[in-house]
Amino acid sequence: MRRAAEAALAGRAVDVCVQPWNGRKKRLLVADMDSTIINVECLDELADFAGLKAEISAITERAMRGELEFEGALRERVGMLNGLPVSALERAYAERVRLNPGARTLVRTMGAAGARCVLVSGGFTFFTARVAEAAGFHADRANTLLEAEGALTGRVGEPILGRAAKLAALEEEAATLGASLSETIAVGDGANDLGMIEAAGLGVAYRAKPIVAAQADAKVDHADLTALLYFQGYRAAEFVSD
Repeated sequence: MRRAAEAALAGRAVDVCVQPWNGRKKRLLVADMDSTIINVECLDELADFAGLKAEISAITERAMRGELEFEGALRERVGMLNGLPVSALERAYAERVRLNPGARTLVRTMGAAGARCVLVSGGFTFFTARVAEAAGFHADRANTLLEAEGALTGRVGEPILGRAAKLAALEEEAATLGASLSETIAVGDGANDLGMIEAAGLGVAYRAKPIVAAQADAKVDHADLTALLYFQGYRAAEFVSD
């Protein structure tokens, strides 16, 4: 049915989600942050302040496409930022980071309906804490950049939150709620999101790399993040944005 619908709409700016009618509204949202809930890859923006954006962005792209092992790629990129002033993190957040269209409405609406919303990122707690507050997430999980004497040390706290940890977060949060995985929705764009996207009741690829789009239950290439609300059967009149 999905293939038929996508074929019928080929060439049109329309996103398709084919799913059972019952159980559409989910009790748990687990969302990736970089290039999903926000507009940028935070590590790449930090690299810009170090004059290394081209080099680090190339590694990021390969990791998100699944061409590189995530944990090793993260250690390599963070290592290149050794000595970067910690003040660059605040500058990157203030000057570069913006919520993607529909992000706040998605989180606020699901939260108002009683769902739990968790931001789970292979990025860094400095950013997830701020983005979670801005969007209205109930909790956030991410990696920690290590620092000393006002500068980054080029190291990241262990263990690294990668693909397996994102899946574990989905499973743990669902278990805490007493919810089955069929009652969850996960959204992301990179290869490290695949575990949770494949396991969730509705796994959504948002502006995603080909490897992710091919495995997700639905993909959003045209609409904003409120598409995830429409997929669940919410009406526009139910949307909460404040």
